[in-house]
Amino acid sequence: MPRPEEAVKGAAPGLPSRRERARTATAQEILATARRLLVESGPSAVTLRAIAREMGMTAPGLYRYVASHEHLLEQLIAALYAELTGQLERARDDAGPDVSARLLATARAFRRWGLDHRAELGLLFGSPLPGFDAPPGGPTENEGRRFGAVFLGLFDELWAQRPFPVRPDDRIDPRLVEELGGWRATGSALPLGALEVYLHCWVRLYGAVVIEAFGHVGFAVSDAEPLFERELEAIAGMLGLPGDPP
Repeated sequence: MPRPEEAVKGAAPGLPSRRERARTATAQEILATARRLLVESGPSAVTLRAIAREMGMTAPGLYRYVASHEHLLEQLIAALYAELTGQLERARDDAGPDVSARLLATARAFRRWGLDHRAELGLLFGSPLPGFDAPPGGPTENEGRRFGAVFLGLFDELWAQRPFPVRPDDRIDPRLVEELGGWRATGSALPLGALEVYLHCWVRLYGAVVIEAFGHVGFAVSDAEPLFERELEAIAGMLGLPGDPP
């Protein structure tokens, strides 16, 4: 007579077994515990020993799910990128068909996520973790590229509909021309000048979010949203977009 789990498999091909479901749930709990330790005590607290202790597991037992500390960080960073990207994509798609509204809504969603998840923002966009270098082609790089594609895709869309002012190649620093050319070879169809504007806008957006999230404007203002909106106005001006009040 077949065992119960075998009967379930036979009745619904492709349905995960009880063991597979338990393994998935444990892997998710490991990431949730790692994130909680990150938020409560910073990245240095995210260790395999601490996670095993919090979950009531032995370190050897944890290694059945996580190959190494580096593997854990890779999975955690990839999961955070995926969460952030999902929120940006929803904000973009909920903003309607106008590309300028979609771009501004996505930028605001990035700020909201950053302010709501400051420790996670620091892990993704703060100082690199000592000794950690995500392997190429792994989940961290893949999810990071998906995140970057949200904003780059909006720039592609904007350029196709209403090209914004850019500098000709011979007006761009030759060092940037070489770097941007190599980046464009990875798949972007934007001209070099448009890629330069994209990076300029990203620096402004990233800087505005990070400086607020890490408390570096608190000496002057308790609510930095008006400053952020001014940055969005500046970005909109660079792209020739109509004004968009907060």
